[in-house]
Amino acid sequence: MIVEMRTGASREEIDSIVQKVKSFGWDVQMNVGTEKTVVAILGSNTGQVSTDIFAVLPGVESVTRIMKPYKLSSREVKAQDSLVSINGIEIGGKRIIVMAGPCAVESEEQLAEVAKVVKAAGASIMRGGAFKPRTSPFGFQGLKKAGLELLAKVKEQFDIPVITEVLDSRDVNMVSEAADILQVGSRNMQNFTLLTAIGKSKRPVVLKRGFSCTVTEWLTAADYLLTEGNNQVILCERGIRTFEDSVRFSLDISSIPVIKKSSHLPVIVDPSHAAGHYSLVPAIAKAAIAAGADGLLIEVHPKPEEALVDGLQSLTPANFAKLMEELRLIAKSVGRYI
Repeated sequence: MIVEMRTGASREEIDSIVQKVKSFGWDVQMNVGTEKTVVAILGSNTGQVSTDIFAVLPGVESVTRIMKPYKLSSREVKAQDSLVSINGIEIGGKRIIVMAGPCAVESEEQLAEVAKVVKAAGASIMRGGAFKPRTSPFGFQGLKKAGLELLAKVKEQFDIPVITEVLDSRDVNMVSEAADILQVGSRNMQNFTLLTAIGKSKRPVVLKRGFSCTVTEWLTAADYLLTEGNNQVILCERGIRTFEDSVRFSLDISSIPVIKKSSHLPVIVDPSHAAGHYSLVPAIAKAAIAAGADGLLIEVHPKPEEALVDGLQSLTPANFAKLMEELRLIAKSVGRYI
C-alpha cells in the first residue's frame, strides 16, 4: 500500500501515518522527494484493511494498493529514477558506467595489467572474481580471500572502485572490506538469506537476473534488498536460458525498457556472459546502450587464451579500447555519454 502525502505535508502529519502503520504491526519505507513524501506500507495482511483508514488522515493526498508482486522496486513507490553513487560515480544518470576486468582474479600482475588498460580506455569500475561459482566442482573456484586482498591492493594502486561477487551470507562483511560493490550472481538471485544479509549491509549491490527467472521474479528479489533499507541496488541483465544454443545465453534486450517502465532501479547489461564468445560482445554491448542500459559489465583479460575462467568470452585490452570508442558514439546518439 502506498500513501502519497500532499505537497508541503508537515512532519507531524507524516509521523501520524507512520504511527498508524506501526499500530498494525507493519513496517514502512519512506521515499522523501523534493516536493512530496511517499510512505510505503509493508505487511503480509495489508489487503485486509481498507485504504480509507489512511486516506482520512491529515496531509494525505491519496492511498493506492500495489497489485504487483514486487513493491519497493516499482515505480508506484518511486516515480523518479534511482541513482546509485560509488565514490562519486553515479549509476542511473546520463553517464553510462562501464565496469570491466577479468572474470577471475588470477594474480597481482594480471589484475594490475587489466586495471591499467581498462581505466585508460574509460572504464569507471574494475571487476574481478575472487569467489567463482562453477557448474563443475573441479573447475577453478577462485583465489577467495587472497583474491580479495589483491583486489583491495589494485584498487588502491590505480584509484578505481571494484566490484566482486559474494556467494555466502557469512562472507558479506569480509567481501565488503575489499569491494565497493557486491555482486549477486545469476545462481544466487533467489538466495534470500544472502540477499537479506547484503540488504542489511547497505553496500551497493549489482543483482544479476537468474538465467531461468522472469522480470517479475527479478524485481521481487530486489525487494529483499530494498526491504532491509539498502537503496543502492543495480539490476544486471546477463541473458536467460532458452532453446537457442548459438550463444551462451539469450540476452533479453526487451528487459531493459520493461525495467525502465516498471522500476526506478538502474539496470546494466553483461554482454560477455550472454555472448559466450568475444566476437559477439561488441554488438550486444552496443545494442544494450541503444536500448537504454545504464551501464555495462564486460570481461577483459590480458591473455584470454591463458585465462583460468571464461577466456573465450573475454576481450583483449586492444579490443576493449576499440569497443569503448564505438560505444561513445552509440551513447551520444541516445543523448548520453561515457
